[in-house]
Amino acid sequence: MTIRTRFAPSPTGYLHIGGVRTALFNWLLTRRLGGQFILRIDDTDQVRNRQEALQPILDGFRWLGIDWDEGPEVGGPYGPYYQSERGDRYREAALRLVDSGHAYPDYTSKEEKEARRKEAEAAKRSYVHRGAHRDTPPAECRRLLAENPTVILLKVPLGRTLVLDDLIRGRVEWPMDSLSDPAILRADGGALYNLATVVDDAGMKITHVIRAVEHLSNTPPQLLIYEGLGHTPPQFAHVPLVFLNGKKMSKRDADRLRTSEVMNSLHAIGFTDEEIKTRLDLNPIAVAFYRELGYLPAALVNYLGRLGWSLDDKEEVIPLDKMKANFSLDRVNNAPGNFDPAKLLWLAGEYMRMLPDPQKVEGVIPFLQRKRLIPDGPPDEATRRKVAEVVKACGDRLKLFSDILLYGAFFFAKEPTYDMQAVKKRVQKAGVPEALREFARLLADVRPFEPVKLEEALKAFCEGRGMKVGDMIHALRVATTGVTVGPGVYECLAILGREETLRRIELALKL
Repeated sequence: MTIRTRFAPSPTGYLHIGGVRTALFNWLLTRRLGGQFILRIDDTDQVRNRQEALQPILDGFRWLGIDWDEGPEVGGPYGPYYQSERGDRYREAALRLVDSGHAYPDYTSKEEKEARRKEAEAAKRSYVHRGAHRDTPPAECRRLLAENPTVILLKVPLGRTLVLDDLIRGRVEWPMDSLSDPAILRADGGALYNLATVVDDAGMKITHVIRAVEHLSNTPPQLLIYEGLGHTPPQFAHVPLVFLNGKKMSKRDADRLRTSEVMNSLHAIGFTDEEIKTRLDLNPIAVAFYRELGYLPAALVNYLGRLGWSLDDKEEVIPLDKMKANFSLDRVNNAPGNFDPAKLLWLAGEYMRMLPDPQKVEGVIPFLQRKRLIPDGPPDEATRRKVAEVVKACGDRLKLFSDILLYGAFFFAKEPTYDMQAVKKRVQKAGVPEALREFARLLADVRPFEPVKLEEALKAFCEGRGMKVGDMIHALRVATTGVTVGPGVYECLAILGREETLRRIELALKL
């Protein structure tokens, strides 16, 4: 049997980190076993669906390297792959269930249901809904529906316990007597989730359903629908939730997750408050957030793959090929995974360290252009060479492509933005302004203007003056860059060049 898995996102917002992890688990298992991974779009909710939200979902998967064998923009033998185009199949299946005695029409009003619920509460028992036509013969049910279309309920068999052997959670049982008869088709003919999912999974020959544990409660009615339609159900595996700061990562928590640190990061790369407010995907539970900050997709995939799954309890950096070759559900943890931004950032640094410098240059250029530090369009040779020099000087400080703005923006700015506290502490220190003036005159004659020669010159200068080299290094850094952190000071001076270095020292002295 060829394994076939699927992921079915709803285009109601943005691509969620937790959803991506679930999709990744499906994809990894399918790729290891040589099967097919299907992308299906659950767009039956016409109220919440947003057509403009679909393309970012597809783009996000492609950015992460998660491809699909069947689905949107790819096609396949079991389409269409949009649930909004499969309505006739759902209605046909619902009527088949009615004809076989597994479903029935329900005309119970909201007022009647509420009265029954209150009665159950008064008697201190759970309310379990059963419709009046539960035992009505199928032919009569069809006649009623033809005359007066209404919601169709699935008939839950009583006196029975439903059992599932979950590939992650083990044996799960549900006593049927405690479950209400769930709706599977609305009065207007629109399918509800459980019916549509079963019809599609069966029709697309899905063999393994790997999904979030929050769908576990949907499994009993789905198993009953499989049974009623005469289909063999797939194998189920319910993946634990992803937590952030001890809470479930939810799309509704976007504002809570936009901390001052997050806002500062987005401001630093050029986003305005209005853009952050209107773009819901600019928060830590959305894939786009990490793409915009300049994370390498390989690092995010590695982190999500390790979030709840382990290879050997030791390895953290696991390249995609190795993950594909070794992924299995029996090593998926049954406990919720805790999303740790600090650990993800560390992992991003590990992947950036392995990236060749030419690819780093290509990655940082868009961030420099967004901040108007270099012109838009393909950089000329001189600009590209300077960017390459800055990237090399930044070294391991670059964990994200956007870090170029944190550690290298001053190289491209027309004027340094001085940290005035640093100026006061480092440049205005007693004896330092005079030393800077004197050393600037010496710099005019250093040949070549390169790190080794600059270091030799500064050490000789400090030794001759009886000064600490550190005092001059700090003063030169602040005077020429405006800040206290960045690449080595000699590399900074060399990249800025003699003329710009001298000009900036003079600017600082005028303060």
